[in-house]
Amino acid sequence: MSHGRGVNAIPDIDADTVRAVFLAHLSGERRLSDKTVEAYGRDIRSFQAFLVGHLGEPAGLRALAGLGVADFRAYLAFRRSEAGGGLGSASVQRLLSAIRTFYRYLDRRWDASNSAIAMIRGPRAKPPVPKALSVTGAKDLVSAGSLDRADPWVEARNSAVLALAYGAGLRIGEVLALSADALPLGETLIVMGKGGKSRLVPILPVVRDAVARYADLCPHSLGPGSPLFRGVKGGPLHARIIQGEVARLRGALGLPDSATPHALRHSFATHLLAGGGDLRTIQQLLGHASLSTTQRYTDVDAARLRAVHASAHPRSR
Repeated sequence: MSHGRGVNAIPDIDADTVRAVFLAHLSGERRLSDKTVEAYGRDIRSFQAFLVGHLGEPAGLRALAGLGVADFRAYLAFRRSEAGGGLGSASVQRLLSAIRTFYRYLDRRWDASNSAIAMIRGPRAKPPVPKALSVTGAKDLVSAGSLDRADPWVEARNSAVLALAYGAGLRIGEVLALSADALPLGETLIVMGKGGKSRLVPILPVVRDAVARYADLCPHSLGPGSPLFRGVKGGPLHARIIQGEVARLRGALGLPDSATPHALRHSFATHLLAGGGDLRTIQQLLGHASLSTTQRYTDVDAARLRAVHASAHPRSR
């Protein structure tokens, strides 16, 4: 229920006018784009339409101010269970955000506050399932390294960085944090991950070779304590340089937009799982604090298996 003055003291403004004034505020005072204002309009119109049946009366200003927690929950439950496929968790969160924005405006514009809306918590959205590259796509990306053939050491550097992401499952930030003290790479490498936690990562011969080739070609001194990976002018290499190079490469190689440096880490985990690796081991290799984070990759592999089954099974046609 609203607090401060009673509901009956609030102006009795009809539902269409309340919505129109709110949308005019979004486009006029806040200068939101036409598409954004249209999206707000759809959300608020849907909310008010539901309330007509729920309350048995139009959802004007007084009715909106008088809603309780159960009314808001009833609407969200309705949207999640609609015929034809209700809204997912992320969409419900977005819808709830729009309603909260609407109510903040009602409070400022007409002093029509409602404390119940602050008590509503939407569903927790699941983190997006990582998008892994195919084995061929990952190998092509790592081996290509660069489109700039004028600087072989840059090509070797990029390939080494991407080899550590795909071959050892390192985050790009972890790769770029390595110092030259790591040279020459051995069979294992101690990596400092998130939260200052270290982990031991096996290094494949092909990854060691890629890093060694870069170190041999690098024109800058890789002295003790200095950054292992360098920019063209000799300073520490920044992630945006690798991200930009991968963006260029994926166009040349015909890879999807999801082909990013971080996607190689996802590919490392997904391909290990597909090859029979167990979740606990993959969790340790990735440096995940929680096994639930690593379990996302089972969704990736399950999706791949379903796609293969649907395309190959004789009864799928």
